[in-house]
Amino acid sequence: MSTATEPSAFIVAEQRRAAAAMPFADTADLADADRGFIAALEPGVVTAEDGTVVWDNDSYNFLRESCPASVNPSLWRQAGLVVKQGLFEVVEGIYQIRGLDLSNMTLVEGETGVLVIDPLISMETAAAGLALYRAHRGDRPVTGLVYTHSHVDHFGGALGVTTTEDVAAGRCPVLAPAGFLEHAVAENVYAGTAMSRRAGYMYGAVLPRGPLGSVGAGLGQTTSVGTVTLIPPTVDITATGQEETIDGIRIVFQLTPGTEAPAEMNFYFPDRRALCMAENATHTLHNLLTLRGALVRDPHVWAKYLTEAINLYARRSDVVFASHHWPTWGTDRLVEYLALQRDLYGYLNDQTLRLLNQGYVGAEIAEMLTLPTAVEGSWHTRGYYGSVSHNVKAIYQRYMGWFDGNPAHLWEHPPVDSAIRHVEFMGGAEEVLRKAQASYDAGDYRWVAQVVNYVIYADPTNDAAKALQASTFEQLGYGAENATWRNFYLSGAYELRYGPFGTPTKANAPTMLAALSVEQIFDAMALRVDGPKAWNQRVVADWQITDEDRTHRLELRNGRLTHYDRLEEMSLPEPDATFTLSKATLVRVLLSGEDFGVAAAAGDILMEGDVTKLAELVGVFDAPDPDFTIVTPRGTIG
Repeated sequence: MSTATEPSAFIVAEQRRAAAAMPFADTADLADADRGFIAALEPGVVTAEDGTVVWDNDSYNFLRESCPASVNPSLWRQAGLVVKQGLFEVVEGIYQIRGLDLSNMTLVEGETGVLVIDPLISMETAAAGLALYRAHRGDRPVTGLVYTHSHVDHFGGALGVTTTEDVAAGRCPVLAPAGFLEHAVAENVYAGTAMSRRAGYMYGAVLPRGPLGSVGAGLGQTTSVGTVTLIPPTVDITATGQEETIDGIRIVFQLTPGTEAPAEMNFYFPDRRALCMAENATHTLHNLLTLRGALVRDPHVWAKYLTEAINLYARRSDVVFASHHWPTWGTDRLVEYLALQRDLYGYLNDQTLRLLNQGYVGAEIAEMLTLPTAVEGSWHTRGYYGSVSHNVKAIYQRYMGWFDGNPAHLWEHPPVDSAIRHVEFMGGAEEVLRKAQASYDAGDYRWVAQVVNYVIYADPTNDAAKALQASTFEQLGYGAENATWRNFYLSGAYELRYGPFGTPTKANAPTMLAALSVEQIFDAMALRVDGPKAWNQRVVADWQITDEDRTHRLELRNGRLTHYDRLEEMSLPEPDATFTLSKATLVRVLLSGEDFGVAAAAGDILMEGDVTKLAELVGVFDAPDPDFTIVTPRGTIG
């Protein structure tokens, strides 16, 4: 297919209008993003042991140039700030590594070593960041590790900064909010395949980096692609006000569950008058429902915890920093910054609910809702990562679900069947494309994307439709202020032009799987049962987990896998088979694809009873597809 289109006259004009309407005279963020700079990683590239590049910040050097017409000027400004890379001093004794992954890594100097907060996504980028810090601050040992919350960009590089031996020996305690481990592994395992596939779109994984491609993700440039690791926490933070001292560093914690993550916490360093806001306040409107998928977050609770942080800690702080972007200094400035962030999430919540109670649906409210002048006029509340549009729809979904109440939408045809009917009603594919081209020439790209999608779903082999849709997506991407919208549009265009690119990053890293509880292992397997195929299968098996001294029973019946601990007081029938193995072996054979026979032959599994039931069980498991299509139909479900 043809190469990417240039921005149209409509997009060029829109970019000019946007530039004229935005507060470019306010350059405070530029000064803050540069403040405390010590040194950059030179070159700004991180590789794995085999030489594979897992991070390349230098590929974004084009952001130093003037804003091109193919990028929204507000997004170009944000990308230029986010791309700044290196070691920065926040206050005396607190340092940040920025620009070496999607997130920041913060280092707090203690009496004998350094406390690491949020060790990035990959062990390679975390190790590079720690090495940069040590090159300028001395070879201090890591004497503590803190995970602010349960998203992978805040724990994945754990083994790049410490070892399991140091943690086990108590030399490096690992602190996290209550519920961290459950949520960290559940999000990345249960729906990990689909989320990873869509994350490839969200972060522009295969897009060329440049004015017609990826300019970043708004929250950070993109995700590193190194080795994801996880060390389970050794200290749980269970209450706001809980105080811990690590290597002489006093930390007061604020639990904020249900905000940006289901398990998250802010914390205050009273001896340094510094407040860490995790990912609850950054220099962008965040997601209430991220485009890659997640549970819908609660903006009401989010605003409530921001108020609590202001009242408990902010007025006693000289600086506020987070796990993304750059700090804000000065008590009055940081209090106003947090207050505007609070007002942003609270306003979105309250006004969406006000309008839905007047009968408006999510898509209507998203077009109606405008932010207050003070909020709209602040750079840090703009939608570079989340957006007003998709956050409003998320709030509607949280309270009202997918159904908008109109019976016409209660039982619509699925996408392919609907597309075939739409195209026929519109006079056939050729007529639809003729009219769509006229709409494209008139700059009505939202409408073109909708109607051409019908043609593609009705006939995925229609190259003319795919070419027009690719060009349409490119124009929508060029005009987007939101970085993840831009990446989604341009990734869709890429896939239409060159074919599916699959999932560049892998879900279910080995240390992530190892952190699953026995219950979560079987929960994950239940999600792989091909229900109709298993309707008539009956299997009862006991799994004796040697290193946990427990027996877990599994029942397959009516196409559903049920499981529970078998206790002595339970009067249960005898199982068809019993398998004795360690939890690590259970992960290997059930989730990592190791052959049962090989593990049994090696003595890792002892089997008793009717072992043919194992073949019946394995025979009904389905495999997730990391390469499913997104902008073309997957096919009908038979």
